[in-house]
Amino acid sequence: MTIKKGKVLMAMSGGIDSTVSAMLLLEQGYELVGVTFRTYDSIKESCLAKEKGCCSIDSIMEAKRMCEKLGFEHHILDFRQTFKDHVICNFMDEYMQGRTPNPCVLCNSSIKWGKLLDMADEFGCSHIATGHYAQVIHENGHWFLGNAVDAQKDQTYFLWMLTEQNLSRTLFPLGEFTKQEVRKMALDRGFEKLSQKTESQEICFIPDNDYRHFLSDNVTDFSQQCQPGDFVNTKGEIIGRHQGFPNYTVGQRKGLGVAFGTPKYVIGIDAAKNRVILGDRDELFSTNLRATGCRFTSVDMLANNNRVLARIRYKSAPTEATVEFDGRVATLVFKEPVWGITPGQSVVLYQNDRVIGGGFIA
Repeated sequence: MTIKKGKVLMAMSGGIDSTVSAMLLLEQGYELVGVTFRTYDSIKESCLAKEKGCCSIDSIMEAKRMCEKLGFEHHILDFRQTFKDHVICNFMDEYMQGRTPNPCVLCNSSIKWGKLLDMADEFGCSHIATGHYAQVIHENGHWFLGNAVDAQKDQTYFLWMLTEQNLSRTLFPLGEFTKQEVRKMALDRGFEKLSQKTESQEICFIPDNDYRHFLSDNVTDFSQQCQPGDFVNTKGEIIGRHQGFPNYTVGQRKGLGVAFGTPKYVIGIDAAKNRVILGDRDELFSTNLRATGCRFTSVDMLANNNRVLARIRYKSAPTEATVEFDGRVATLVFKEPVWGITPGQSVVLYQNDRVIGGGFIA
């Protein structure tokens, strides 16, 4: 006999991770209420085209079908205006300032937790659950975001903005499993097609993965703001012409549109002067960075031990560093040079396999 544990708001995407998460929670005795949110309006390129993304109409309908199969109610929540205001507008603004944003970080904090926790209260749910690969750790009076067992799938980088209050009401059923184990669990429970389902790596509101095309279609007066300008070297010398700074990101090598004889990389972007700085690959190595908008789980922990492991992008290996902070601004000095520090991206700080803070690279 399964003992009922409580009521949980389960975020359903229609994919394997959220569906297996729901299966596990049901087996553990939780009562589930399924929700899927619509965050943007997508238009199929043709009547035969298949929409992609975790919040497309196809995914929403698949999430509804999965909830019906598993036997719990499902609701579709319309967050399109909130998503536009908090995520899409920030995405466009950042690129138009020469920075490279990561919209998933803001979506998780303002939509998936901000709005879902509000909805959890309305549905009488004590917790929310998602299919993220991460863990929640309660220790010494603090709630920490812990690394997933599957290092290749760990998603803590995207979740660093979650507060302790968020984490105290969060369940991550997949945190202790590998992706291979999750696929096997789906197969063992009779969901063969689901067990083989591939994952989308694109930004959900840019299913063709072409952010430049998205900016040109959505930024007001984009053609006036995105004007040709100068490529310059690190000495400030003009070495060519670019096609508008929003078309480039730090670390980019291909698609520069100019041949220099040797490979050149985007070293930096000066939006105010409409200049794109180019250099050799080695010039992208740095030993320090500054981060703003920081959040820390425990300032005392950092004050007692300022040595951390830091990740500057989702797939980057954690690198040893020391951190000094003043309010919500932090300065990191790395033990070894790191490559491709990119303004607008997140830097996430770890100690003992848990997130203790993060911020936006300035």
